[in-house]
Amino acid sequence: MNCRVNIDTYRCNSCETCVVVCPEVFRINPALEKAESISDTVACSEPLKRAAAMCPEKCIAIEPA
Repeated sequence: MNCRVNIDTYRCNSCETCVVVCPEVFRINPALEKAESISDTVACSEPLKRAAAMCPEKCIAIEPA
């Protein structure tokens, strides 16, 4: 199953927790210095859910694609 990942970049504090937990989905945008999803839709996975749960700002939302 695929998911869509939405990141509230206003709330993102660039801590890179999501990148460490799930580097296959997240990266830091060098221009904005904020987290972003590598693709519009990604495979739903436990690391993806863990990254959203561990985000200190709770700015990652996952929804079915």
